[in-house]
Amino acid sequence: MIQGGKNLVYRPPAFSGDGKRLLVCTGNTVSIYGTSTGLLITELVGHTATVTSVIVLPVAAPASKIASYCWTSSLDGTIRYWDFSSSQLIKTLEVNHSIYSMVIPNISGPPADDNGEKGDLYALISADSSKSSAQQRGLSGQILVYNLTKSVLLKNTVSETLKPETLVGSYSGEFVGIVTARRLLIWKPPRKNTDWVNLGKFRVRLHHTKSFTTLAFHPSERIVAGGDITGRILIWRGFGKRRFAKQSLTSRRDVENEEERPGVRGNDDAESCATWHWHSTEVKFLSFSSDGAYLYSGGGEGVLVAWQLDTGKKTFLPRFGSALRYFVDSPDPSLSSISSADNQIHLVNLQAMKVLKSIPGIKLPFAIPEIYEGLWSNGFAVVSSAGLVALRTENYGVQFYSLLHDREITQVVVCNRNYQTNDDVTVVVSLLALSGDGSEMSTVEVRLPEEGIGGLVCLKFWECGSHSGDFALSTVIYDPHGDAGISAVAFHPTRSMVVSSSYGGNFKIWIRSMDIQKKDGSLQKGGWRCQSIGTYKKNPMTAAAFSADGSVLAVAAGFVITLWNPNTNTLVAVMGETPEPIVALSFIPNAEHLLSVSRGSNPQLSVWNLSKLSLSWAYALCAEAMACDMNSSKFAVLVLAPAKVLSGVSSHRDGLILLFEAEDAVPIATWCVKKAKGGGLAFLQEDHFTKTENTTNGKIDGKSSTRLVYLNGDHEYIVFNPFNSGDDTTSKPHDWYHPLENEEPFGYKAMYGKLPDSTDKRENLETVAFELTDKPWETLFSGSSHVLPPLSKLCHVFLASLLEKKKEVTT
Repeated sequence: MIQGGKNLVYRPPAFSGDGKRLLVCTGNTVSIYGTSTGLLITELVGHTATVTSVIVLPVAAPASKIASYCWTSSLDGTIRYWDFSSSQLIKTLEVNHSIYSMVIPNISGPPADDNGEKGDLYALISADSSKSSAQQRGLSGQILVYNLTKSVLLKNTVSETLKPETLVGSYSGEFVGIVTARRLLIWKPPRKNTDWVNLGKFRVRLHHTKSFTTLAFHPSERIVAGGDITGRILIWRGFGKRRFAKQSLTSRRDVENEEERPGVRGNDDAESCATWHWHSTEVKFLSFSSDGAYLYSGGGEGVLVAWQLDTGKKTFLPRFGSALRYFVDSPDPSLSSISSADNQIHLVNLQAMKVLKSIPGIKLPFAIPEIYEGLWSNGFAVVSSAGLVALRTENYGVQFYSLLHDREITQVVVCNRNYQTNDDVTVVVSLLALSGDGSEMSTVEVRLPEEGIGGLVCLKFWECGSHSGDFALSTVIYDPHGDAGISAVAFHPTRSMVVSSSYGGNFKIWIRSMDIQKKDGSLQKGGWRCQSIGTYKKNPMTAAAFSADGSVLAVAAGFVITLWNPNTNTLVAVMGETPEPIVALSFIPNAEHLLSVSRGSNPQLSVWNLSKLSLSWAYALCAEAMACDMNSSKFAVLVLAPAKVLSGVSSHRDGLILLFEAEDAVPIATWCVKKAKGGGLAFLQEDHFTKTENTTNGKIDGKSSTRLVYLNGDHEYIVFNPFNSGDDTTSKPHDWYHPLENEEPFGYKAMYGKLPDSTDKRENLETVAFELTDKPWETLFSGSSHVLPPLSKLCHVFLASLLEKKKEVTT
């Protein structure tokens, strides 16, 4: 059994101290990727629920030694401390609260108090509220303080919120804040251990007329930025100077600000407030550069905006192809990460404003305008022999993803259009189908009418090249069924033949013509053409499927099933009828049975006997997906289970996978699953992890080689053996992990090359990676200020490289 398809962008990642590794929250684990290769290095396994934050310790002293330790929090109510270089868990702290977010203000080390004594290490956590009084007031979130040194949760609650909020800490650890509706709440962590109990009494509120979505702190000054749902960015300067003044709590008074405070609302504790506006949708993230000269922002447009803090001037890095979620800076000034909503993490060089490498995960489900949901199908296509799944992407493409290696193989661009936000969607890739061997693909592209004008349905055929997933467009057919939409597309199992059914009341059989050698020696490429058209009483054709040998074509005509000879396009028989329109059909191999699914107010799962042309058995179940095993007469069905059926099961499980034998209405096996809505099923016909062993009759060591894939509504998946209850171990391919071997230069070395030692003489300076000129200092300090190392680090080495040291002669 293997699991994959995790969400890489659920929470922001974290860089290691040397910038060579990227730690990503992926479900119950922390996945560690190499920034130079973008490949998985290792995983931190131990949490039993979703990991919600990962905090890496900064570079330890001496500076040449890189720390490889991190803290993680999870919804399982624990905080764990790891050595991620060896994937070793050091200790586990029990908090007994589901932790939604965590910040460790003084992660580099607890500061010394006024007496010079070093304090304990504390963490601020955002958790669900366990107080009944707060829940009665509709407050389900709370901010708590946890002593990491003594493993003790402080009893005092810092704040109560409507829901658990995301905590944001400043780079220096001086401030921690959250966004809650139209306010920013900011706390200043104390230096003394005894003051942590009263942390909730020292906070600053900053107000706005719109709801906030994110905030960010300046690395060195008292500046905080907040983004709202309308795309505006508000920047407060000098916040908290009155509230955080060095006065005791009992003698402190709120003093009205007598000075003019431009842009500040009411009695907010800030000196000024400025507003910037470029984003057309809500601001997803804000982040200051390490030197504080720039502010980075991102939103639904898929564009990174770099604001110059002093002037407000903007530069852009566009075309990420999806909405942006998180931005994280690296210790390497030439490297940053941007997480996008399509489950990709992009490694970016902000000096050159370009994407260096991307870490793609499986494409996540995405929303489309409600009026177009009727065109959408939650199905997916699987190449069972190769262990690949094809999914439609938000930017009008198809992603091929390896289920066995948990990584992207390739992407195919179906429609060459720039990414559009949900409000501007004009194109939908509604259907996708693959041939049995994965060598041919068909897509249906719907161009939506604007004000009732300009609608178009486009059927495309693709051919695979020499590499798996490398498809080239073969044929384009506009409006293949006139003005009507296409309800289903299916490939013949052995021939280059495709059937497409239409809501307009007909279906068409398409065949591919072969390449033709012309007289002049040139080659005319063959294409797809319509061979025949079929209809039944002008009823809408809602589903279609070929039999295992391709001799029979089944097409659903509303409430009945029609059987056709695909070669002659003659009607063979009619079966039915069902209480609701049929939306899916599938032949059961090695059995004379046909499976159908009806949806509506009276859903039904039906098994039909083809030899008797009658209903064999049926259940009144709402089936979300179905799959048939090619090696037997068994099939699996994913159903949305009623609440009463799962009354004794975890509340998070909302579906069932039922395994049937075609002739028996009693399930062979049953599994309770999560996120069944929008999920799917498929059988893989070969066990790729043991395919090097001898196989006979589809079995390996006496066990069936068939594996069942369950892909849930969030596109997380599990591959398991449905016929072996003891198959509960996690087995992974030999090339699942890619250890970090060749270390790449980072920081100054990555931008300018290796500097010579200060003891080197002038004649040895040719070892510098860049070409020396008569005035080398002209290019040494060129570049944007936010990526250059500070002068305090460069000056000594720079001067030493220009001066020749003389040995002191003593007499």
